[in-house]
Amino acid sequence: MMTEQWPEGPAADPEAARERYASDLRAERKALREAIRADLPAAHFGLGIVIVASAVVGLFAGPIAGALVAGAFAALFLAALTVMLLLGIRGLDAGRRAYLFAFGWANWV
Repeated sequence: MMTEQWPEGPAADPEAARERYASDLRAERKALREAIRADLPAAHFGLGIVIVASAVVGLFAGPIAGALVAGAFAALFLAALTVMLLLGIRGLDAGRRAYLFAFGWANWV
């Protein structure tokens, strides 16, 4: 029979170790949420980048290509909004979350 090896030794309290593990996991997830959190100014910047990119693509590759770039991001926004509504999130909060999802990537630019 194999026994569990605890870092504290053979007299370790398994319940305390599990609680410490859960606490560490919560802290790690909180730090990850903070790191990838988007805000509205970054989303506005992302929307601006999409508009400029659509215009540039439209100038160099033709208006249909520019419309496809803008349409792809519009479709992403609508898909995110649909998911928010299906999750039961309503009103302006649903629109804000979908907007942050579709354009908040500019937080890392």
